[in-house]
Amino acid sequence: MNIEQHLREKKGDIFMKKKILTVMLAGVMAAGMSAGSVQAATTEDASGDLYVFIAASLANAMDEIQKDFNEEYPDVNILFNADSSGTLQTQIEEGSRCDIFFSAATKQMDALVDEELAKKDSVVDLLENKVALIKPKDGETKVTGFENITDAKNIALAGEDVPVGQYSREIFKNLGIEDDVNKMEINEGKNVTDVLASVSEGSNEIGIVYATDATSVADKVDVIAEAPEGSLETPVLYPVGLTVDAEASDAEAVAADAFLEYLQTNDAMKVFEEYGFAAYKADDKKEETAEDAKEDKTEETDTAEEAK
Repeated sequence: MNIEQHLREKKGDIFMKKKILTVMLAGVMAAGMSAGSVQAATTEDASGDLYVFIAASLANAMDEIQKDFNEEYPDVNILFNADSSGTLQTQIEEGSRCDIFFSAATKQMDALVDEELAKKDSVVDLLENKVALIKPKDGETKVTGFENITDAKNIALAGEDVPVGQYSREIFKNLGIEDDVNKMEINEGKNVTDVLASVSEGSNEIGIVYATDATSVADKVDVIAEAPEGSLETPVLYPVGLTVDAEASDAEAVAADAFLEYLQTNDAMKVFEEYGFAAYKADDKKEETAEDAKEDKTEETDTAEEAK
C-alpha cells in the first residue's frame, strides 16, 4: 500500500467517524426533545375525571388538598369516594372505576396488590394516625382510658371489616379485655364517620375513632385517651397508590400520576398535619431499629467482657 492510498483510506475513516458521531448526536438531541415533550405533557395534558377512593377519615384534608391541586391542574376533575377502606376495596374488586386508592390500613391495599388491581410499584406508606377513645363534649363517664372501657353503659365501634374497627379489637385483645367488651351494648357503625356522629350526638357514652377524626370535631367530642403504647403491633398506616383503570384516557392517566405525586409534596403534607396526621418516615424507623440493634450489640459485648 502506497502513502497516497493510505492517506485516502485514512481520510475515509475520519469521514465515516464524523458521520457516525453526527448521527449519534442527532439521536441524543431527539431523545432530549422527546423527554422534554413528555415533561411538558405531564403539566399540560393532565385533564379529565379522576376517581379517587379515600378512607372516610381523610375526607376533610383531601377536600382542601383538592383545591390546592386544582390551582395547578384546573382541567382535572377529582371525584372522591369516601368510605371505609374495606368497602372501597370491595367496590374496586367488583369493578368500580378507580384511579387512586388511599387506604386507612395496609391490609386492604396489600389485597388489591395481590389481586393485581393496585400497582405495587406506585404504593407509598404516606401517613400515620393514632386510635383515640372519645366521649361527647363535656359528657359524663366513669371511663378514664382503654383499660376500663367496660365501665361505660355502651360503646360505638366501627365494624370488623373497617380498619379502625380492626384496630379497636386488636387493642382489646392485647389488653385482655376482648371478652368483656363483647358483653357490652355495642353500636356498630359502617365506618369511622358513623362512630364519630354517634358519639358527638350523644347516642353513645364512648366510642373509638382515629385521633384525626376527634380533632376535626373538637367542639363536639372530648378525647379520653389514645391507645396505650404497645397495644397495637403495627403503626396505623395510610398507604396510597395507583389502581388499574382500563377506562382511563392518556390525559387521565397523567392526571392520576400528577395527583399521586402531589400528595407526597410538602404542601400536601402541611395540610395533612393540620388535620392531625403525621408523615410516616420509614427510613427513620429503620435508622432507629439499626441504632437500637447497635446498642443491644454493644451491651451484649460489655456483658461478655464483664463475664470474663
